[in-house]
Amino acid sequence: MTGESVLTCCQNQAEQKKAEADARQDISHAGANIGGYSVSAQGVAENDPNRSAGSWNQTVGAGKEALGGALGLEGMRKAGEQQNAEGKGQEAQGQVNDLGKGISDRVSGTVGGAFAGLTGDEAEKKRRELQHDQGKTLQRGVESEVTKKAE
Repeated sequence: MTGESVLTCCQNQAEQKKAEADARQDISHAGANIGGYSVSAQGVAENDPNRSAGSWNQTVGAGKEALGGALGLEGMRKAGEQQNAEGKGQEAQGQVNDLGKGISDRVSGTVGGAFAGLTGDEAEKKRRELQHDQGKTLQRGVESEVTKKAE
């Protein structure tokens, strides 16, 4: 084997390892929302009710706004506009709540799990791992919604 072929082989292995690491990173950061729940590689977590209620109010408000505009009913159009705006605020509040809870649960789960590991309490360690994973799932769910809206 020549020095050049060894270098090519090492470069190929490095590129493959980078691709695998990138794939793991993508999976770790993947999140979605389905019917009031955040779903990620770490599990499923129930969303703050304001997220789905706010989304619903945005949909109904947009419908009223469109119908009122099409029929020339200014009152209906304005009511729809207001409901849509309130729904956006309500959804944002739910996202903030879930993001805060997610971050808090991740930190508490990590710290509590480390302490439980030091004391040898395996049941508590497992409970804290679940707390961390639930927090990560909530956080990824919010990130997923925000990313979709930004696109």
